[in-house]
Amino acid sequence: MSSETSVFERTYEDYLTRIAKIDLKAVEKMLGAKYSEGTIEIVLFETPYRVSAQGISDPGGDKPSLDVCVALSKYLLMCPEETPVGENWVSYRDFKDTGPLTVYFENEVERAIVRHFEGNLGSLETSCKTAGGYAPDIDPDYDAAIQFNALPRIPLLLLYNDGDEEFPAKCSVLFKASAEKYLDGECLAMLGRLLFTRLRDASLVD
Repeated sequence: MSSETSVFERTYEDYLTRIAKIDLKAVEKMLGAKYSEGTIEIVLFETPYRVSAQGISDPGGDKPSLDVCVALSKYLLMCPEETPVGENWVSYRDFKDTGPLTVYFENEVERAIVRHFEGNLGSLETSCKTAGGYAPDIDPDYDAAIQFNALPRIPLLLLYNDGDEEFPAKCSVLFKASAEKYLDGECLAMLGRLLFTRLRDASLVD
C-alpha cells in the first residue's frame, strides 16, 4: 500500500468512526438529505452518494475520491443545530478561516476556469449546462452568470467575463454567506475545485 493510499484509508476510517456517532435521521432535514435504514443520501453536484458508518459509496457502489469523501463527511459532522442566516453572495476570501487557501482558490478554481475557457464563452456556457448549471435569481452584468447546487444547502454562483482588448478574462466563484456554517474553508475550496473539474470534463465531451 502506498503512503498516499495509507493516508487516505486512515482519514476515511476516522471519518466513518465519527459518523457512527451521529444520529443520521436527526440531521436529514437540516442538510436537505434523505435518510433510510441507517444510511443517508446526499447529492453532491447532481450525483447521489450514500453515507453510513459502514462506508461512503457512489451510485455504482464504489468508494469516491478522497475530496468527495471528506466533503460529504464534513457536511454531516458540521451540521448546524439551527438554520444559518446569510443569503447574500460572498467570495471565498470573505470566510474567516480561508486565509491560507485564498491563493489556491484563485489559482486552482477561478483562474483555472479562465485558463481553460478564455476566448470560448460558448464552450463555458454549454459546459455549465451539462454540469447542472442554471440561471440564478439575480441578473448581474456579466457575460455568464450560472448557479450550481454543490450540496443541498450550498449553492455556488459562477460569474465570468471573457477578455477583450481592454480587460483580461475574469472569473469569480461565489458562495452564500451561510456556507461556512456547513463546511470549513478547506472543504469549500474542494467544492470550487470539483466545480472546475466538472466544467473541464464537460467541455472535453462537447
